[in-house]
Formats: sequence, structure tokens, C-alpha cells
Amino acid sequence: MTHHDKLALPVGTTLDRFIMRKQEDFPYATGELSQLLRDIALAAKIVNREINRSGLIDIAGAYGNRNVQGEDQQKLDVIANIRFIRALRNGGEVCTIVSEEDEEMIQTGNVQGKYVVAIDPLDGSSNIDVNVSIGTIFSVYRRVSPTGGEGTEQDCLQTGTHQVAAGYVIYGSSTMLVYTTGNGVNGFTYEPSLGEFFLSHPHITSPKTGSIYSINEGLSNDFTEGVREFVAYCKQQNYSARYIGSLVADFHRNLLKGGIYMYPATLKAKKGKLRLMYECNALSFIVEQAGGKASDGQQRIMELQPQSLHERCPFFIGSTELVEKAEEFMAREFADLLETK
Repeated sequence: MTHHDKLALPVGTTLDRFIMRKQEDFPYATGELSQLLRDIALAAKIVNREINRSGLIDIAGAYGNRNVQGEDQQKLDVIANIRFIRALRNGGEVCTIVSEEDEEMIQTGNVQGKYVVAIDPLDGSSNIDVNVSIGTIFSVYRRVSPTGGEGTEQDCLQTGTHQVAAGYVIYGSSTMLVYTTGNGVNGFTYEPSLGEFFLSHPHITSPKTGSIYSINEGLSNDFTEGVREFVAYCKQQNYSARYIGSLVADFHRNLLKGGIYMYPATLKAKKGKLRLMYECNALSFIVEQAGGKASDGQQRIMELQPQSLHERCPFFIGSTELVEKAEEFMAREFADLLETK
């Protein structure tokens, strides 16, 4: 390589260019899904800016303070919700949005839109004010109702196997967008000086096993017997306990390094805490495309039929061997329960 070549090394593949090249992956779409992914990336850039500015503004303003203009200041998670809804509404491809921040379906007014998006605009938002990584999680479905009208609950309450795309954005030491359309998983890192996402992690493959377990052990008194025994097994194997409290951050680390993330059912929360529609399904699609596994302890997450927009479910996700080992302990517990009845 000559000295002149070194002065102008290629910067890499941008997200936009990558999406354009991959349009042939969607035989039934004529660019709509590509546009939708671009809309999400645009909103992610704006939210990234807001998050990076948050240290300079009064985050406590989220709790009722007013700014110098006399306006109520908003939480970053509310701001993120507004940004993503606005980008998806303006993009024109989405008829309906299910958001963690809104109890009801959000109709965008795009009656010709062919897609439904389920989204957690800012996951882990309790970590915002302590400068810990947070994220966005999204899941995309093709609507089943005819175009020309508003999206329906039937459009939203599809099993995860019907997802056409899913991804997450992690806002950390660098900002990354990771997504799949059912043809593998690719990660893009944001370059703020150029305002572009660049392909940095092509063809992400998760290790078959790992030595990290991620669970909130503060809840251990409420764990069922199977979960307690599996955690004890992890300790016997000298696995490392890593738990940030931001689902995206914990999942991202384990996806790349190998491990298992768990948010099980507890005695108090019989269906766990995490939401099937816009947290569990999206990450399950990603992990399966990367060679991993996701389960509710007994069955595949993506085969669960959601009954409501904000339905919760137990969640075990990560390296295939670790998830299957967790399922063994859960099956043993289930068998013991049957014997005692």
C-alpha cells in the first residue's frame, strides 16, 4: 500500500448502502422495508444526540421541573418515544405502532402502510442518570389486514415467527445498531463526525456456549426452584455473573461473548417482567439468526401466541447450550411439581 493510499483508506460500508444491497432479500417488498429501517436509523441518530446532551441538561426536569421557556421538561424515554413515532409516521411505511410507552396501539394515519412496528424506545431508562448503557429494541411485522384502513390488533398480535425484521440500538461507549431480516445478523457502529452508521460487525455469530450468566440475583428469594438450581449450577461452573440492568446491554455482551440472560418468572411475577411483543420476540429473532436460542423455560419464545399488547413472559436467552441447560433445570422442576400433585 502506498503512502497516498494510506491517507485515504476506505471508511467502510454505510448502513444505507448495505440496506440497498440487501433489498433482494425481501421478495415481496419493493423498498418499503428498506425505507422503514432507514427511518429507524434516523430516529436512532436523533435519540443518540439527545442522550449525549443529557448530561448537559437537567434530567431531573423529567419529574415536573420547568425549563427557562416555562415548558415542562420531558424524560429521555418520552423524548425517544416521540422521536421514533414521528420518524415511523413520516416514513409512511408503518400503519400501526405498539410502544412500551403507550397503552393503546398508535395509528400513524398511513393506511397504505404495509408494516407494524413494536418498539421499546428507550430500554433501561432507569440507568440514564447514572451514565450506563441503554438501548432501543424494535420488531417489524407485515400487516395481515388489507391496506386502506387502520391497523388492527390482529396485525399486532402475531407470533414472533412472523417477524420480517428486528433489531436494537445500544447507546454506550459507542452507539451501535444491530439488526436482522432473517438472513443473519449485522452490526453497525455510529460515526458521529460523519453522521453515519458503518458496518462494523458483519455476520454476527454467537458462541454455542459461554461462561457468563446474567440475572438479578436480588430477586433470588422469589425464584422458583428450577431457577435457583440453575444459578447454583452456574456458580459451580465458576461462570461470571454480569448484570447491568439494561436488557440491551446485557444481551449485546452475551451475544458477542457467549452467555445466558435470564429474567424468569418469580413467585410475585408469575409471567416475569419483560414484554413479549417488543422485547423478547425481537431479541429472540436476533439470537436465533446468530445461532443462539431463546426460551420461556419450556418452549421457543417466537412460537408464543401473544394475547395482549403488553403481555409479559419469562425469558432465557443466549448461547444455545446454556439455554438448553436452563431448560433442563426448568423441566426437572416441572416434573417434580407434577409428582407432588
